[in-house]
Amino acid sequence: MRLSKAGWLCLILTLAVACSDDNNGDKIPPAQTDGQDASQAQAAATRPRPQVIEVFNVGPTTYVRSLAIEAGSNRLWVGTSLGVNEIDLDSHALLNTFTRDHGLANEYVFGIGIDPDGYKWFGTNAGGMSRYKDGEWKTFFPMHGLADYWIYAFANDLDGGLWIGTWAGANYLDRQTQEFRTYVKELINEWVYGISVDSKGVVWFGTEGGVSRFDGETWTAWNHEDGLGGENPDALPFSRNTGLGTRSRHDLGILAGGKATYNPGYIFSILADHEDTIWAGTWGGGVTRYKNGAWTNLMEKDGLAGNIVYSIAQGPDGSYWFGTNKGLSRYDGKNWDSWNVHHGLPGNDVYAIAIEAGGNVWVGTLGGVSRLGMQPAAAQ
Repeated sequence: MRLSKAGWLCLILTLAVACSDDNNGDKIPPAQTDGQDASQAQAAATRPRPQVIEVFNVGPTTYVRSLAIEAGSNRLWVGTSLGVNEIDLDSHALLNTFTRDHGLANEYVFGIGIDPDGYKWFGTNAGGMSRYKDGEWKTFFPMHGLADYWIYAFANDLDGGLWIGTWAGANYLDRQTQEFRTYVKELINEWVYGISVDSKGVVWFGTEGGVSRFDGETWTAWNHEDGLGGENPDALPFSRNTGLGTRSRHDLGILAGGKATYNPGYIFSILADHEDTIWAGTWGGGVTRYKNGAWTNLMEKDGLAGNIVYSIAQGPDGSYWFGTNKGLSRYDGKNWDSWNVHHGLPGNDVYAIAIEAGGNVWVGTLGGVSRLGMQPAAAQ
């Protein structure tokens, strides 16, 4: 893939703001309505809101499926359908593009993990898993203990191990001994798309059939019948692109006959936040939150941009960012903001989000990577 180092487009936009009001503690507030009073509307209009400042174009048919920030070296790693890109976050220059010619197992990269020793781990679509550091590559296949060739998620355990989400269960890799453990029957579903580890070391898995939790001894699981994912307000058809025996149809396509579909127990993404509340992105059921032993759902009617949620991240200020099929949303516990192609994003399907310690937000879509931040004040 060829990416121009000068391919950044500066956009200065005037954006609309969505606002909601929360007066009920843990209750999720409704979205802004036309009946909102003048003081609320004025507060929304004057509240600082990030803008799309730069767009890094990767080609109109290239997907950006994963993003990861390496704080130690101040690098952004971009996983695309045509390889991996390394970006310097100081200069925003493209430093490297990696493909199979360099040692990557497969160009289509769905997941990126960075371990405490600075190794970069790349999960590919049907190519296994590759590890990279300081110019040296190593690739892992099922013959080495990996559960599958399809790799979609990584998470670091508190003991230094690495969790890996695959289409045939979850792997735990002891990075010291290079030994793999595989978990399949323990999971509610073997197709794993997201993994997150909370502050207590409990591991959370997002799968095609719901959410599983492993505390080191006991496995627990939830599905749509347990409250995961909102109901189907638009009466969308149920997606058949799921389940055992359908590997050839697993293209993550959300459309059927040109229309969106619905499968609320299907989890694309999962996050354990700063307070160990769990957030999971569903297929058509919005984002679902696990707190105080119960699941609560946020959907378009609550302020979310779209009901299919591919990616979730939390900023240093505690706000939540959701990548959906209709754009990017931010939720601070009270207010909602959303961005889409009309605000400068290359595409509405937001597959990946990465947030710098300083608050800049990087977003991956079809066609490019965007940076959101506060527009610098004009020179005096």
